[in-house]
Amino acid sequence: MQKIVISGATGILGSALIRCAKKQGLEIVCIVRKDSERAKALIASNSVDILQADLKDYNTLSPVITNSDVFIHLAWEKTFGTARDDVDAQVRNIQYTLDAARLAQRMGCKVFIGAGSQAEYGPVQCPLTDKTPVCPQSGYGMAKYTAGRLSALLCGQLGIRHNWLRILSLYGPNDAPYTLISYVIHELKNGRSPELTKCEQVWDYLYADDAAQAILAVAQKGIHGKTYPLGSGTARKLSEYIKVIRDYVNPDIAIHFGVKDYYPHQPMYLQADITELTKDTGWKPEISFLEGLENIVASTLRK
Repeated sequence: MQKIVISGATGILGSALIRCAKKQGLEIVCIVRKDSERAKALIASNSVDILQADLKDYNTLSPVITNSDVFIHLAWEKTFGTARDDVDAQVRNIQYTLDAARLAQRMGCKVFIGAGSQAEYGPVQCPLTDKTPVCPQSGYGMAKYTAGRLSALLCGQLGIRHNWLRILSLYGPNDAPYTLISYVIHELKNGRSPELTKCEQVWDYLYADDAAQAILAVAQKGIHGKTYPLGSGTARKLSEYIKVIRDYVNPDIAIHFGVKDYYPHQPMYLQADITELTKDTGWKPEISFLEGLENIVASTLRK
């Protein structure tokens, strides 16, 4: 593997992939939206090859770069809040994933890796494996599952190796401000107690760079057709994570749980079983939650 293509390269996971791929000496092609503010810094850095295209353009895009090896598809519309149940948008995302697989073939890729979601499973009370029954509750989860299965079928027809990673909860630098950890850090740094639910859910958080290393390991050694749940493999109550953040960022602030209600489709238990992923690729997470938190705070101070 020498050259990778990343769609949706400006988000938390795409940014981590760029960092980790550079350390491995890989050539990187990033597909970014034409109007993306985050992409401007990426373009200005001149450290990666750039293709500017919206998701709706993937089906007609004629890339000038054709000697790539792996296509990592992260781009997705409508990922937060009530937009996750925007039926028409989620149906478009399924088609965009298929367009991305065909684009991967036109770029010469032999491997297609898609970013799925824990939302594909629906409510569960056990560690997630590729054999865990799926019962998505949100339009987002339904679309992710459908996109994963149809892209696997298409990649088989195109002669491309297919892997789908059902990603749990990520955190790290360059995360969106509306995500829980970013929000809690921001409020505490500004001397405010964040407005939270009871935070009783048991979650599995994985640092973004660990997730990126897992994806690169799958790109190298993944088994064709396999779906891998992607998390740290350990989980604890969300309230415990919040207390770790409070103690590190602003220990003088009192945390008041239960101010907000849980949102619809709220998963109460999320933990990945990474046994198969580790067996196939050798990957294991390396960064503890506290170490990741320290990195996030340090990155905000540099801005």
